[in-house]
Amino acid sequence: MKRTFLKAIVASIALASLGLAHAQDIKERTLKLSLNGPEGHPAVAGMKKFAELVAAKSGDKIKVKLFLGGALGSDQAVTSSVQGGTIEMAVMNSGILASLSKDLAVFDFPFLFANEKESDAVCDGPVGQKLHKELESKGVVGLAYWELGYRQITTSKRAVNKVEDIDGLKLRVIPNPINIDWVKALGGNPTPMPFPEVYGALETKAIDGQENPISVIASNKFWEVQKFVALTNHQYNPQSVIFSKKVWDSMSPAEKKIIQDSAVEATKVQRDASRAAQAANLELLRKNGMTVTELPPAEVAKLREKMKPVIAKYSSSVSETTLRDVQTALAEARK
Repeated sequence: MKRTFLKAIVASIALASLGLAHAQDIKERTLKLSLNGPEGHPAVAGMKKFAELVAAKSGDKIKVKLFLGGALGSDQAVTSSVQGGTIEMAVMNSGILASLSKDLAVFDFPFLFANEKESDAVCDGPVGQKLHKELESKGVVGLAYWELGYRQITTSKRAVNKVEDIDGLKLRVIPNPINIDWVKALGGNPTPMPFPEVYGALETKAIDGQENPISVIASNKFWEVQKFVALTNHQYNPQSVIFSKKVWDSMSPAEKKIIQDSAVEATKVQRDASRAAQAANLELLRKNGMTVTELPPAEVAKLREKMKPVIAKYSSSVSETTLRDVQTALAEARK
């Protein structure tokens, strides 16, 4: 009884803060928020905070229901459903959305960012906002960038201590062209595959390995089907928090503000949780029997060199304006 009473008071205060006219513009609704990852995925902290903020800001009128582990389909299927308005929201790698707006492929460029300061500057600044804006003509509204982190390579066959160790390995990659080409450039055999299928393919040895941030490797218990992890830091993955434009256009300005503000506020919580978990997740991998290797500087330099032709190839598919804007933002962040 007390809890219900307190909840009602909080709801009343939240609505009062919006002003009576705006409060009347907030409808009772439930939003579906999809993620192709399990409970321990780094985006989940952001999703939970987002749901909490939306409920508080809307006086509990707008509820957010979380769907994890690819429950609503692959990233490609969910993107299509977001465009159609049957799924309101999703969180996914920004590079996947290059199928809708080619300039977002810039986020898949190997070794684009050296650290989180640089990635935050690009994603949160004018460049990131412009790239999300380009999605609107395709039926998608970009609200914020969360993060998956830096990607590493895991294998079951052998440890990767030098670039040549990747030669011949059958590695799962995110299904887009640049990821296929960088694995080929290293002598590997790229295998595009939706994420929900990866564990099973590793278990049956249909593939030798995969590449993902440490948080994803840990949350999916890949130690059960992989023996080695190499800290290559070859890509940084921002994750786009996206909303159906079809649904967005039906919402009032007050509702849109609640959703947008909550997504941005949840960004700090999500990134902080993701970065804080890195050391603990590495220890968890070791504790569960994985051998962790770190490439020497000379091998990292070799890795970068082999990926240069891939970057050159895909630079032509991204607009000159976007490339220039990214380089300008990076130069500013490096001062």
